[in-house]
Amino acid sequence: MEPLYKQVYQSIKRNIMNGKYAAGERVPSEKELSNSFQVSRITSKKAIELLVTEGLVFRQRGKGTFVSDMKDSQESSETLEKSKNNFLVGLVITDFDDSYVSKVISSIEEAAGERCFVIFKRTLGSVEKEAEAIRQLIGYGVDGLILYPAQAEHYGTEILKMIIAEYPLVLIDRTFKGVGAAFVSTDNIKAAKKGMKHLFNLGHEHIGVLAPSIIETTTIVDRFSGILQAYEEQNKIVNRQLWCTDLKKSLPIAFSQNITPEHDIDIIKNHLKKHPEMTALFAIEHNIAVLAKRAADQLGLRVPEDLSILCFDAHDNNLSGWEFTHLRQNEREMGRLAMNRLVEMMNGNLEIKKEFLDAQLVEGNSTCSMNRIPVKQTSKSF
Repeated sequence: MEPLYKQVYQSIKRNIMNGKYAAGERVPSEKELSNSFQVSRITSKKAIELLVTEGLVFRQRGKGTFVSDMKDSQESSETLEKSKNNFLVGLVITDFDDSYVSKVISSIEEAAGERCFVIFKRTLGSVEKEAEAIRQLIGYGVDGLILYPAQAEHYGTEILKMIIAEYPLVLIDRTFKGVGAAFVSTDNIKAAKKGMKHLFNLGHEHIGVLAPSIIETTTIVDRFSGILQAYEEQNKIVNRQLWCTDLKKSLPIAFSQNITPEHDIDIIKNHLKKHPEMTALFAIEHNIAVLAKRAADQLGLRVPEDLSILCFDAHDNNLSGWEFTHLRQNEREMGRLAMNRLVEMMNGNLEIKKEFLDAQLVEGNSTCSMNRIPVKQTSKSF
């Protein structure tokens, strides 16, 4: 049995060929086709796109889709050529505040160039807002989507609909288990392993790990996998009692539940008090490292003399000159690859490609060798 979008496409094509839809006449809209054939907007959109690709119809933004006049094709060809070469792309992100996300957005815009127009939708990390943003963009008529998924354990139905309909979609930063979608991401396993080995090389043995309470996203899972692999490769024993995974400030629920930075700072302080043997912390996210530094300051612990902190990412607008030792992701390459891959998909190459990028270890001011720390400073009491 043919896919639904091909059934819709064949029906419209027959009506064009038998003269039901004459040259210059408007064909049913994506919404009308969706209602008529009882299919999703994604399916009807894909059917229209196939007709456009064959030159049977052309689009006029804001007016609709019309049957091409093959005998008098100059205007139709120009419109068709424009529809092929100038795509409208939807970009769904969590927020602009994150330096990492801002760099990804900037590189996507640069890669779009004159090939694409980009529409931004912000979800603030909400799965519900993400689903609504996807529906709005598809309803508006975007040719493809780049999605920075909200931090959740499972993908939503809107994402599943796009995948089933073979809609041009590229995920960035994180993906979902069992989902056959194109994505571009940092190799988080390799990166986390690199971070842990750096702490081991500095002589740290008792290393705490700080992470958000939702740890089932592929990004977080892969970072934990990298940490565990580093222990295994160094023949070291993992002490999970030093792991703190109760942090909530970086999660979507933080805003709706009025979770303040102080909430997580107190959790980190209690964790440090409970395990005074820790000499280093690996923060899974940069914002968590910031809270860890504040917690250490409030306890009178000096970073890095009393406590080393390593994390993913760092802010570029740091005017103090002090920065965390961190794993720098290649955001610009990530955005460029995502846009280029989406253009390929919008041009008909729907191959599912999964691309991983290396992260670079940047030594900052937040870590130091255990050999540099006087013995009296490693003995903490609160």
